[in-house]
Amino acid sequence: MSKRVALLSVYRKEGIVDFARALIALDWEIIASGGTAKVLSDSGLVVLDVADFVGGGAVLGHRVVTLSREVHAGLLATRSESDMRELAELGVPFIDLVCVDLYPLVEEVANPRATVATVIEKTDIGGPTILRSAAKGRRVVIADAQDRELVLRWLQSGEPECEMFVNSLVAKAEYIVAQYCLVSAQYHGHGQFAGLMGELHRTLAYGENPWQTPAGFFSVLHSDPLAVDAFRLVVGSDGFNNVCDLDRLLQTITHVAAAFDVYCEGNVPAIAIGVKHGNACGAAVAQDASVVLQRMIGGDPEAIFGGSVMTNFCLTEHLAEILLTAHLSSGRRLLDCVFVPEITDGAIAMLRRKRDKCKVLVNPALGCLGLQSLDTAPRIRQVRGGFLMQPNYRFVLRMDDPALVNIGNVDTEQMSSLLLAWAVGSTSNSNTITLVRDSYLIGNGVGQQSRVSAAKLALMRARDAGHSPSGAVAYSDSFFPFIDGPKILGEAGIRAVLTSSGSVNDAQVIKAFQEWGVKVLMIPDKVGRGFSHH
Repeated sequence: MSKRVALLSVYRKEGIVDFARALIALDWEIIASGGTAKVLSDSGLVVLDVADFVGGGAVLGHRVVTLSREVHAGLLATRSESDMRELAELGVPFIDLVCVDLYPLVEEVANPRATVATVIEKTDIGGPTILRSAAKGRRVVIADAQDRELVLRWLQSGEPECEMFVNSLVAKAEYIVAQYCLVSAQYHGHGQFAGLMGELHRTLAYGENPWQTPAGFFSVLHSDPLAVDAFRLVVGSDGFNNVCDLDRLLQTITHVAAAFDVYCEGNVPAIAIGVKHGNACGAAVAQDASVVLQRMIGGDPEAIFGGSVMTNFCLTEHLAEILLTAHLSSGRRLLDCVFVPEITDGAIAMLRRKRDKCKVLVNPALGCLGLQSLDTAPRIRQVRGGFLMQPNYRFVLRMDDPALVNIGNVDTEQMSSLLLAWAVGSTSNSNTITLVRDSYLIGNGVGQQSRVSAAKLALMRARDAGHSPSGAVAYSDSFFPFIDGPKILGEAGIRAVLTSSGSVNDAQVIKAFQEWGVKVLMIPDKVGRGFSHH
């Protein structure tokens, strides 16, 4: 073959005819494996079947097609005189380009009906081997169908910056193969092996602190509509801390939505959450978005200054005005990030700050939150020398849970407030005591070393924000070991508490609450403990 040669072997045939036709128009010759070759030839294209130069057709039920020395000689040969002479003697073409996709192993592993046999059947061997040979041979290697148009444009424009372009394709092919093999190892290892691989989605200005550079967000293989890379940056440039806040906001707002989805039989209210350093400093639910924003901000107008906000409703000019001015005597509130399902142009203009310091990100999936919105991917945390992995925060409090003991008959209005308190408290740094009144957050005592300190902090934050805790409800993310915490909450006028059982002093704790006239909901600690983000 005197022309340049492309080897095409794809599982998914969509678009491959157009790609091959475009290569032929650029004076390339096409080699293809059996199924791909048939699709191309049936479309009237001239194509050489791999079997015609490797000495036989597919064998072992099509499990061995391209695993031949001829194919890999064509991929690993250099342009040296000796290599080219040997290829000519073997009658093997120098292969310049490879376009391969892999059997759908990832999809099969995710299939609840998958078996070891079906997973093995969907495990590609020839494809990864071709990609790695092409990568080592520094060929133009396409492992992602979305890169076909990119390669065609590059070829048509004269192949500029060839070494850099080919290197980027080589690296991507190696990444895709490594990711593919990791999925297989995890499946067959039954928990013995784990790993995390990601592709740089965007570079961040710096890390948690300015001296922690470089920093970036790496996306992983997923189909999650609420994943960070599904958020479209409309204004500004986000940083490491902003992405951390986004992740924490997603945990909180999805838990709120899930709880109300269950409790209200699908009627998820309008939700607004405000955070500082990942922990909610404002949260509210209501049927009216204006009311929600007023209450979310009113929970702690001081703390929300410079914070981040997430809603499950469109932000209009009217709502932006509330967000920026509610509970202020003058001036406008400065915010760091706003995450919404949609936003009007007028609202964007109102939120803009000098040098676009208020970042605005949009994701339509925020507009349809419910029980299905919880993040189910395992949570991974790096520790020195390795990483920890556990199931995600998937527990949803159900008021009809038979394990939930209702002491004092908590009423419907208190139930709604307790659901919000639970969702906020169980996604805040433990230890946590969370106070809610009229379905909005008034005090969040997070990250304390003792439960009584968390209670004191929650009450202090409520009072500092101008709220009387009298009549509010409280959530504790684990049991009270002593009666000091209940005493402080009871003296403050808390009327209902959601906590867990499991302390040797449960009976005394319940008695202490009853003496203060506090209604109690208790769920076993092993069922519903709400520790988060240690």
